[in-house]
Amino acid sequence: MHQVLSPSADRRADAAAVLVGLGACLPARRVTNSELCGRLDTSDEWIRERIGIAERRIADPEVSTGDMAVEAGARALASAGVAGVDAVLVATSSPDHRCPATAPWVAHRLGLGPVAAFDVAAGCSGFVYASAVAAGLIASGTARRVLVVGAETMSALIDPADRATAPIFGDGAGAAVYEAGPHHLDGALNPVVWGSDGSLADAIVVPAGGARERHRDPHAPAAPPGDAFVRMRGNEVFRHAVRRMTAAARDAAAAAGWELRDVDRLLAHQANHRVNAAVADALGVPHEHVPSNIHQVGNTAAASLPLLLCHAADRGDLKPGHKVLLVAFGSGLAWAATTLVWPAGLSPRL
Repeated sequence: MHQVLSPSADRRADAAAVLVGLGACLPARRVTNSELCGRLDTSDEWIRERIGIAERRIADPEVSTGDMAVEAGARALASAGVAGVDAVLVATSSPDHRCPATAPWVAHRLGLGPVAAFDVAAGCSGFVYASAVAAGLIASGTARRVLVVGAETMSALIDPADRATAPIFGDGAGAAVYEAGPHHLDGALNPVVWGSDGSLADAIVVPAGGARERHRDPHAPAAPPGDAFVRMRGNEVFRHAVRRMTAAARDAAAAAGWELRDVDRLLAHQANHRVNAAVADALGVPHEHVPSNIHQVGNTAAASLPLLLCHAADRGDLKPGHKVLLVAFGSGLAWAATTLVWPAGLSPRL
């Protein structure tokens, strides 16, 4: 089961969160499959066929998640033509520190003053989760304008010798500015469908580094070095991703009052091109209506959807009036979907 987050019937005057700006930041360094194959028992052909990735971007050691979030956020603000916001949300699984949150530092670096700022940890679904929170802040009147950033330095969490994860993940950041406006405006977020299944929390997990680690027997051997990296049960995640994304996407379309045949573009989290093809088939969305950038950037977790929005808009895949369905799935396990009509005049800053 999952929940639908939408304005209550007696609060129809509440403002909607309207998308008014987009920005992206990708590290300059490209790591091709051929480079990975030199140290992993795999091939360029296998990675392309099984995952859909040709290359991914990897941040230099001195570049952090927060650094990329600042750059993507600055570009989103410039895209929106605004200088300030009332809140900053950073969706990430790879924050600069376990404490404090990365968002306050990002807000400071952007010169936004003492605004509310906090992180959202919902794995690859983090951008949609954070967008739902932004919509709630706007609907309640707590904020009029919110900056939402999805940013990841996944290379810090990946074992470079792990064939199961090293080919998949990349680094980057994408950001969106939401502004209060009428629900009928193009760009307004429609109801969000979301949910989680904590019984499968260990399907995608970084075992070390959290509070549970203090419960280890002090006389036991040290935790294996691999516990500091992402561990993933790929086949199991694949099955749940297809099922949960399909259901959430279907329900998000229904919550917006759309038929699936009305959907002009399906933008899905870029984890695996076979997952997205299966979801598109289950929904009846033609593959040519499913923009992708996984071949260029890999799986950038919480940065995936905002980066895809930027790239699809920049390529002209998203046109004014298009009915756009967004869906994501990731660690937690957590999933989320929402819809919007693509607005005119929105130019992402890449």
